[in-house]
Amino acid sequence: MQRRIAALALTAVALLAAACGREGSPPVKGPKPESLPAYTVDTGFQLPDSPTWRAAKGRGHLTVGVKEDQPYLGEKDPATNVYSGFDIEIAKMMSASLGFDPRTLAYRTIASANRETALQNGQIDYYVGTYTINDLRKKQVGFAGPYYIAGQSLLVRKDENDIHGPQDLAGKRVCSVAGSTPLRRLQQDYPRAVAVAYDTYSICVDNLLSLQVAAVTTDDTILMGFAAKAPDELKLAGKPFSKEPYGIGVPRGDTALRLALDDAIEAHEKNGDWKKAYDATLGLSGVPAPKPPAVDRYGTGRSA
Repeated sequence: MQRRIAALALTAVALLAAACGREGSPPVKGPKPESLPAYTVDTGFQLPDSPTWRAAKGRGHLTVGVKEDQPYLGEKDPATNVYSGFDIEIAKMMSASLGFDPRTLAYRTIASANRETALQNGQIDYYVGTYTINDLRKKQVGFAGPYYIAGQSLLVRKDENDIHGPQDLAGKRVCSVAGSTPLRRLQQDYPRAVAVAYDTYSICVDNLLSLQVAAVTTDDTILMGFAAKAPDELKLAGKPFSKEPYGIGVPRGDTALRLALDDAIEAHEKNGDWKKAYDATLGLSGVPAPKPPAVDRYGTGRSA
């Protein structure tokens, strides 16, 4: 038994290294640069009513908050420090529409629990990182979008046969990220599960591979990326059990910026950029592009 546990632990370490792109591991799976769309910069764009935009104009670039450990969504290559993924492409589209060359974007990795604070304190101009729009968060920040609808799901080890959905989590250790909607739903709706929280999903996956937890729960988009990186060891269990509308977080009082981003999302969906970006990133997981959701211009009496 001790030998078996030791072997499993070694396997977990090796797999995590492959999944997270550590030195000596296989290359990070991600979009090929030549397959990504180019975004036309609106050089005549002006948004004087937005204090966020004015400050960015003064410094010459936008600063966007992102994730760095979510395959196909927001991932940072440790060898090159290059960010890639669908959320990164959304951030680039927004930069171009706001009049800034996407190549000038400054990326700042922000943990889920710190997103609202980063927007409120002006550390970032907007946030694109699997950020679920909900009424509680709207009291602290503004949201453009949604630009994608995900659903909460479960990631388990490939040999797991007892977990088919959240109803099977009683007494089992289940990992998610501190401050996230999936963690809150797990604690409220499935209190018999033993919730475990960390700052990043990569740590949750580490704990799953090393047998410290029975499952990881978050949006299916994130879990698909991890499963695609270690298909022989990980799988999704059951069907999604929520709807998670992803939005772009902005400072709460900056309505001008929020509505400008709504316009940008719709424009890039219409001209094909949205689908091209999806196909080059999330589409690599094998799941075809869904129909983009309607933009919700809340507070204005209008929606797309």
